[in-house]
Amino acid sequence: VQLQASGGGLVQAGASLRLSCAASGRSGNSAAMGWFRQAPGKEREFVAAIVWSSGTTYHADSVKGRFTISRDVAKNSIYLHLDSLKPEDTAVYYCVAYRTGRPDYSTYKPYDYWGQGTLVTVSS
Repeated sequence: VQLQASGGGLVQAGASLRLSCAASGRSGNSAAMGWFRQAPGKEREFVAAIVWSSGTTYHADSVKGRFTISRDVAKNSIYLHLDSLKPEDTAVYYCVAYRTGRPDYSTYKPYDYWGQGTLVTVSS
């Protein structure tokens, strides 16, 4: 499975962005897809996930009400709508394809697939 993320950029606080992640290859092997982010000097943290079959979504508490994950099954793509951006949202955002379903999508496994990341910078 290959993942191509896009949509990052430099915006001012309060602005919106939409990130996209397109899956190719054996995308049918993934149970769900999601987004993590990593700010400079910090560990990678969970942002959101969506289950392919049901569309069930999960969002980290830090982004609930501001970020929304969605999917387009026909396009094998997921999206992350980022609203009311804050400087602390600045990070590289990575999309992930979870090879297996799990009760907690805030954790990733060594065998999950990762995209290359897209940088979101929010200025104050």
